[in-house]
Amino acid sequence: MRDPNKLPRRSPAPSSLAGKLRKHSAWLLLLWFALSLYLFLSATPPAAPPLKRSAFLRPKPRALSAHTAEPPVRIYVYDLPARFNRDWLAADARCGRHLFAAEVAVHQALLSYAGRAARPEDADLFFVPVYVSCNFSTPNGFPSLSHARGLLADAVHLLRTDMPYWNRSAGADHVFVASHDFGACFHPMEDVAIADGIPDFLKRSILLQTFGVNGHHVCQDVEHVVIPPHVPPEVAHELPEPDKSRRDIFAFFRGKMELHPKNISGRFYSKKVRTELLQHYGRNKKFYLKRKRFDNYRSEMARSLFCLCPLGWAPWSPRLVESVLLGCIPVIIADNIHLPFPSVVRWPDISLQVAEKDIASLEMVLDHVVATNLTLIQKNLWDPVKRNALVFNRPMEAGDATWQVLRELEVLLDRSHRRKYAGSWRRWRPER
Repeated sequence: MRDPNKLPRRSPAPSSLAGKLRKHSAWLLLLWFALSLYLFLSATPPAAPPLKRSAFLRPKPRALSAHTAEPPVRIYVYDLPARFNRDWLAADARCGRHLFAAEVAVHQALLSYAGRAARPEDADLFFVPVYVSCNFSTPNGFPSLSHARGLLADAVHLLRTDMPYWNRSAGADHVFVASHDFGACFHPMEDVAIADGIPDFLKRSILLQTFGVNGHHVCQDVEHVVIPPHVPPEVAHELPEPDKSRRDIFAFFRGKMELHPKNISGRFYSKKVRTELLQHYGRNKKFYLKRKRFDNYRSEMARSLFCLCPLGWAPWSPRLVESVLLGCIPVIIADNIHLPFPSVVRWPDISLQVAEKDIASLEMVLDHVVATNLTLIQKNLWDPVKRNALVFNRPMEAGDATWQVLRELEVLLDRSHRRKYAGSWRRWRPER
């Protein structure tokens, strides 16, 4: 029974409750803000430690545009003593024109590049102009790179002792050119190149190299950009327009082809692909196969429908670029080759690839193309954008090979920055 002396408690008046809430609302809001700020800061990574690749990248990646006149990467070009570059060029003029001359062309193009960093402290990357391919052959014609490692080692020693920029990243933001057969391994024979490997002092650097294969290979086990072999830019203009040339040769190849099984070249050179080409099609009138040198061979390419590009010592060949410039459809016979600038030069649209084991079926493949999509491939092949991307102009032009190299380097910089940020996020993200 209810005690008559005790009155029931009354609920607070609505006005009294609202007043108390208003009284404490400021404290509640402050508490909520502090808690939100704590959760945000605990989930946000702190400043990342220095990258293994380079501690001197831009604070955030910059977008690339195929329409800008210059890629935005800032590169500093070392002014090395003449013994590393200019002396070689002065001693032999072909140094600046042969198939390995990308090392000279890139250097000269970068000297007039508008994005060249005048001060090294403003640079994203550092270009080291060492010409190792100028003295590229012995009197008997075999490639010779015996001097390459020593010359590069001397250059790196100079950078280590006289300049601070190599040491701060152990060369990770330094760029070299390796424009010969097996690139960063600096030897023309694959077995020796693999055994020697990449020089230790270059393993953290970036190599521009003509050698490229899909999958793992010792000689590309370093940060690298695959570049086209050098062909003099005037090749694109020295003959009639490719689409107006008379194509009276079905399939063309001129170059080294050996038959004797005991001959060192016949056994190892081109993995016998060129030997098999001659064996299968040497007497076929549709195939124009010549073993002797001819200085005006490009006029023959300009008359050809298909230009055969079999591997030599390495998978790549200057014929690849020459064919494109002269409007002859490249027929690439080199398994697993990695071709340059695939995002711009869409190789499946302008070339054919035939497996090394399928040499016997080559004629059937080419006949099928003629009967189906020949006109479309030729139309794609004559695209000036694709042609320009394979030429090292001096000075550099928007869209040419050196310009494409800078775009690829910009991608490497941005990818390195993303790896840095993603790695930091994984390390510092709080447990849940």
